[in-house]
Amino acid sequence: MEEIVAPMTFEHLQECIELYIRVFHREPWNENWTYEAARERLTDLLHTPKFIGFVCKQREAILGFIAGHSKASDQGMAFYLAELCIDQKAQGKGYGSQLLQVLEEELQKQHVKSIYLLTSAYGAAAAFYRKNGYTVRADRIVMKKSL
Repeated sequence: MEEIVAPMTFEHLQECIELYIRVFHREPWNENWTYEAARERLTDLLHTPKFIGFVCKQREAILGFIAGHSKASDQGMAFYLAELCIDQKAQGKGYGSQLLQVLEEELQKQHVKSIYLLTSAYGAAAAFYRKNGYTVRADRIVMKKSL
């Protein structure tokens, strides 16, 4: 069965929320997303200026999605990849790489110069991004302060 990659819109929101919760409740993330929090996160993302996102569908079911937004930098436009979410049953089958490729092609058309993202330093996510040509920047760190 052939997959279809299409721009992500509000009509996909409900299914993307459900997928997001399922994926991030499991290993390696083990995050405790409520429906309300996931809905707020994805709704806010869809409303972000310069939003770009795509869904990968098969038989009308969403297998995964990729989304983020562009913003100006001193080097030109940069894209923040906020979410890449693939159904666990579909992981390891190339759907994530396919979504990355479609996103990168669209960003090149829009003259975006770079993509950046945050992910776990351990496990399959970091290996996935490295396999797709992403590198860790030695001159940047992620910092956090709990309130």
